[in-house]
Amino acid sequence: MGEFRSRIAFSLLIATLVAVATISMVVDRRARLTGGSLLPGWSRYVLDAAVPLQKMVTLPFDGARDAWNRYLALVGVADQNEALRAQLAALREDNLQLREALVASGRLERISEMREDFEVPMRPAELVGVDVSPWFRSVLLDRGQTDGVLSGMPVISEDGLVGLVTATSGGAAKTMTVLDRQSAVDATVQRSRSRGIVRGRGSDGIVFEFVARGADVVSGDLVITSGLGGVYPKGLRIGRVTAVSDPGAKLVQTATLEPAVDFGRLEQVFVILRRGPTMELLYVAEDGDAAPARPGS
Repeated sequence: MGEFRSRIAFSLLIATLVAVATISMVVDRRARLTGGSLLPGWSRYVLDAAVPLQKMVTLPFDGARDAWNRYLALVGVADQNEALRAQLAALREDNLQLREALVASGRLERISEMREDFEVPMRPAELVGVDVSPWFRSVLLDRGQTDGVLSGMPVISEDGLVGLVTATSGGAAKTMTVLDRQSAVDATVQRSRSRGIVRGRGSDGIVFEFVARGADVVSGDLVITSGLGGVYPKGLRIGRVTAVSDPGAKLVQTATLEPAVDFGRLEQVFVILRRGPTMELLYVAEDGDAAPARPGS
């Protein structure tokens, strides 16, 4: 019964709207034919009543149209956002490659200067492994005997001394860094020429041990390889003095160094393809596995 009443009410509403629209059109036509500008009183009431009714009828259609337009706009915005995300990702990749190129260009410039300083052949190598045990600090390189790399050859970076090759295979080389507790490098203070030994302390970095009497070592001094001992070329940066201990009654004094090489960021190194006389004597028994001829030999 309720559904029947609803159908009747809806039909009456439609009929009323049609009647109002028809009457409005007839009155409007008559007014235009007679030249009148003001509608009769009852026509004005009918016209006023027709406005809210027409709004009620068109309201759902207007809402649906607006919703559809908003949906289309959102689809366009989503597509635009996706395109912008792709463009941003491409720009970030380009920026990263540019930064790497700038870093590499500065590195290559320092390497070129370093080669001119030492005038020795060098082989570039990449770090492929790191031993960070508290006592032993070594790295594994991707170059070996087939590349002319032999045990006893120094390893450097554009920043300074890295260490010494201690074992090799056909395509790899193990390098003991200056941080290793077994490492000992004959060194000198660049400013005062005071000599001593740089020793590794594992995770505690490196120290410079020197004879306290007559030595001139202060914080900020640069310590370099002395070239003595027949292991490392002269003039390689090792580190900078950060603190000098009080010797007291001791004969040997110790200075703490900050390594010239940032081992936490070390990626590329260079093997100096020449061994000092001490290393030649030490590793003479190993030369049987050194198939490639050493440059300068």
